[in-house]
Amino acid sequence: MTSSTPSRGAAMWALLSLAIGSFGIGMTEFVSMGLLPGIARDLLPDAWARSQSDAIAQAGLLISVYALGVVIGAPVLAGYLSRFPRHRVLILLAALLLVGNLLTVIAPTFETVAVARLIAGLPHGAYFGIAAVVAGELLGPGNRAKGIAFVMSGLTIANVVGVPLGTWLGQVAGWRISYAVVVGVFALAVLLIALIVPSMPADGSGSFRHELGIFRVGQVWLALGFGAIGFGSFFAIYSYIAPIMTDVAGAPEWAVPFALVATGLGMTVGNLVGGVVADRNLPRALIAAFVLLAIGSGVVGIAAQHPVTLVIAMLLFGAISALAGPAIQSRLMDKSEGRVSIASALNHSGMNIGNSLGAALGGGAIALGWGYIAPAWLGVVLALLGVGLVLLSLSLEKRRVPVAA
Repeated sequence: MTSSTPSRGAAMWALLSLAIGSFGIGMTEFVSMGLLPGIARDLLPDAWARSQSDAIAQAGLLISVYALGVVIGAPVLAGYLSRFPRHRVLILLAALLLVGNLLTVIAPTFETVAVARLIAGLPHGAYFGIAAVVAGELLGPGNRAKGIAFVMSGLTIANVVGVPLGTWLGQVAGWRISYAVVVGVFALAVLLIALIVPSMPADGSGSFRHELGIFRVGQVWLALGFGAIGFGSFFAIYSYIAPIMTDVAGAPEWAVPFALVATGLGMTVGNLVGGVVADRNLPRALIAAFVLLAIGSGVVGIAAQHPVTLVIAMLLFGAISALAGPAIQSRLMDKSEGRVSIASALNHSGMNIGNSLGAALGGGAIALGWGYIAPAWLGVVLALLGVGLVLLSLSLEKRRVPVAA
């Protein structure tokens, strides 16, 4: 491996190696949604006996805990590790992801599983952030969002293959088997990154303090809000897709993977389209993404009464939701004032605040007795708030008004 620019073929193999790590992250993050009933039944038997809906809502806290790990780990790890060569950092982060998921497999109680999920979430954002920077450099100028989308495609494909497979395995063999598969994926990612991804230098400054200076940039805070609030719409719905499919649409439990596959197929297409659109016109891509996300959330709410219409709605919703990812990440990198690694990682902090917020608000609405369909209408509200934040950010930029952090 050398630091010279790789050939097109070598670059694509390197991107594929990074995408396998993204596949593992997508599986470990999203398989929890389909496994919530089984996790609640196993780890919270007393709560399950009293009220299944309350137990599922409590198990949903594991999603929030994982997201908290992402929020904490992304700026800390990306900021600190920016001083080291990116290739070595990616190997380390993939290895940490392996360890966090191994702990999830062997943790015996709800509390220890929660700690394991927190640990598993810590490297998530830093891995995606640094992998996105490497991908952009591998593909060259004018193709940054496409490179980001390629790396992110591992996550979206995980929702087509890995998450449904993991959900099915969890239903027939126990939820821990699903996370054991994830451990295997990360073992493969560590090996391929070590062998294939070319060496790349560290960021220029090498200063953790300099990297943390990104939090003084007001436009960065607004861009984080796009994901933290607007993208919370996706997680409000997707976190509870299993009970929506079974209790609202009236489908059997084995039908849940069909909704997951549909969502993943939509996300795969939407992610790739989002990368192309963001490279062409970033402001329009941001506005369109959140307007469509509000519409898609409403469509899920209307279509949830029947399994077939719900699956079709989730296909559309998945495609719409993935449009925003490359655009938000590009916006953060544009406004980072040279701190691209931490900016890229912070995108996943913002989105996982949205993960935590959406899952928590959705679970709260369910616990209040509003029904499993309430998260869809909550999603409309969150997406519209995202539209407002995008318009505010672009308006301030157009007027050249500095945004104080």
